[in-house]
Amino acid sequence: MKNQWTNLYTGFVEVKASGKGTERLINELIRQGVSVWDIRRTAPGILIFCMDVKEISNLRKAVRKNECKVTFIKGSGGPFFLKRLIKNSGFVIGFLAFLITIFVLSNMVWGIEVHEASPDTEHAIRKELDKMGIKKGKLQFLLLDVDEIQRRLGDKIDVLTWVGVDLKGTTYHFRVVEKETPEEVKTYSPQHLVAKKKAVIKKMLVEKGKPIVSINDYVTKGQLLVSGLIGKEDQPQLVPAIGEVFGETWYKATVEVPLKTNFSVFNGDESTKHYISIGDLSIPIWGFKNPDYPAYETETTSRPFLFLQWKLPISYKTETLRSKEDLIREYTKSEAMKEAKKMAKVSLEKELPEDGEIIGEKVLHLGIDNGKVKLSIHYQVIENIAIGKPIIQGD
Repeated sequence: MKNQWTNLYTGFVEVKASGKGTERLINELIRQGVSVWDIRRTAPGILIFCMDVKEISNLRKAVRKNECKVTFIKGSGGPFFLKRLIKNSGFVIGFLAFLITIFVLSNMVWGIEVHEASPDTEHAIRKELDKMGIKKGKLQFLLLDVDEIQRRLGDKIDVLTWVGVDLKGTTYHFRVVEKETPEEVKTYSPQHLVAKKKAVIKKMLVEKGKPIVSINDYVTKGQLLVSGLIGKEDQPQLVPAIGEVFGETWYKATVEVPLKTNFSVFNGDESTKHYISIGDLSIPIWGFKNPDYPAYETETTSRPFLFLQWKLPISYKTETLRSKEDLIREYTKSEAMKEAKKMAKVSLEKELPEDGEIIGEKVLHLGIDNGKVKLSIHYQVIENIAIGKPIIQGD
């Protein structure tokens, strides 16, 4: 007997044979190699059995040789199922259209929620999202992934300390932490102003307290600049010394710049391949050819399809191939020195307070070692050197 699972695909029929030669009919079919199964007698002279639909022609030949009559009770399997589908094509089309509609709606963006943000910040976020194409009605798998959205928002909106992006179902949720500008802390307890480092005094702006030093005085770390004791010596009054004392300070920076550097850069050319992924199998649907880039990097993103709130084992995958070039940058000694000065200055400006200002520089040492220019630079900086020191009873 053939595998009946196979018969479900190829199709089979249930046959009723009646007459004097029903047994001879079955024997004839078996001699011809026709697979018959589920043979049963329902009444004298009547047999019911199943056989492959493709063997019907052999059945007709066998019936002519024997005194019996056959009728088909029913057909089952693939061909008959397809026939029923075609007969009820309106219902099938409507059902498929319903599933497709639910699938598309499940993978669209229907909500964008911004939490814990001020109205101005929320407006800025929504404006940036519009530029990125993240709007209601857009298909999710054609948009940027949440990590890239989070990175771009952090880069574009300065007032954000942190932004969290979460896609739940068909709604994007943005949770925001805004930068808080700390209010200037005003000290009301009695204090002196002392130097936080050695310097030469260049400018003094004292709001309250008694200046102890003068312009062009050299001071060391911890030296008293403005006293919080005012009034008569025998009856001093304690006040919080407030003000700014600007002094010339000094910094030293050492920088190394290679005369020859190998590095890779993206040249702007890129190509994107689109796939439908089922498990580990990726089926290409667009962008079949590999670009003729001599060298490239591949960035892969995968977005699962949804049906209502369930994730399907099918995803939309893109591979972005970005062309890159290997370049060699060479500096002359003077160019490397200029670049080293620039790097050192940028690095120092990051360390200085907002009121710090570089007023001069001097090269202390310049040399070349192992293909690198080594530069030591001395900087002159004007900055506020005053810090508060509480007055302790008995000072």
